[in-house]
Amino acid sequence: MAIYFSAVAQGILWSIMGLGLYISFRILRFADLTSEASFTMGAATAATLATNGVHPIIATLAAIGAGMIAGLITGFLTTYFEIPALLASIITLTALYSINLRIMGNPNLSFRGTDTLFDLMRNFLNESLYARIAVGLIFVIICILIMVFFFKTDIGQAVIATGDNEIMANSLGINTPQMIRVALMFANGLIALSGALVAQDNGFSDIQMGSGTVVVAMSSIVIGEVLLKNELTLAKRLVSIILGAIIYRVILVFVLRLGFNSNDFRLISATVLALFLAFPSVKAKLSPKTNTVGNKGGRR
Repeated sequence: MAIYFSAVAQGILWSIMGLGLYISFRILRFADLTSEASFTMGAATAATLATNGVHPIIATLAAIGAGMIAGLITGFLTTYFEIPALLASIITLTALYSINLRIMGNPNLSFRGTDTLFDLMRNFLNESLYARIAVGLIFVIICILIMVFFFKTDIGQAVIATGDNEIMANSLGINTPQMIRVALMFANGLIALSGALVAQDNGFSDIQMGSGTVVVAMSSIVIGEVLLKNELTLAKRLVSIILGAIIYRVILVFVLRLGFNSNDFRLISATVLALFLAFPSVKAKLSPKTNTVGNKGGRR
């Protein structure tokens, strides 16, 4: 049973990346692959600073700043130089691989002998698992409150308008290029925070840890949307992402405990995402056809 509670703790930490990806993919409607690099950058920055004696809270905040810079780079490429969004993010993703290597100095970096946020929490909660969950919940609650507040502001509403219809938003006097950059900075800052927390929880940062993370984050969003498909407030929708991330991790643990090879982890991850994406369509096709005519007599 402990392994499932551990999956819940991991799901909470990964859900923060889902929150970040929700901003870029759902609100801004921007195909941003920078997230894989900014996730690693958050982990690399936190690990490097922490192992050099920086307080883990400061190291984590610095990781957020590093992720925001990554998002800003993609934003500049696509708004100033008019490089297509997907290509701009791929360029940033490729460049940041080398930068992350330089930050760590090695392909991986251990937190061994270094205090992390989880170690600090263990001073209040003796149980390691409770400390992991507590740290995750604290950051998740803070992130949701900040996001709800931000998207109620004029800038937040301008970001939403830009994502809904950039041409219309521009005609209303909204500086859409600036809104794109702001949203990408916000999104990648959250993603880098997730990377920093996951690295501290795992006890190490690795240059490959961001690979395939988009699937994990999208799974959190999609599962939450499938389970809570009715119209929701922003706060409830963000909470659904947290629940989606937890459910996703629990499903993976359950499948792996059935005897599947751990090398098939990514295959299983992609399959789970595909199933939840296909679920609404399959359900619609299997449901009885509704009679749209109304009655045989037609109009009276």
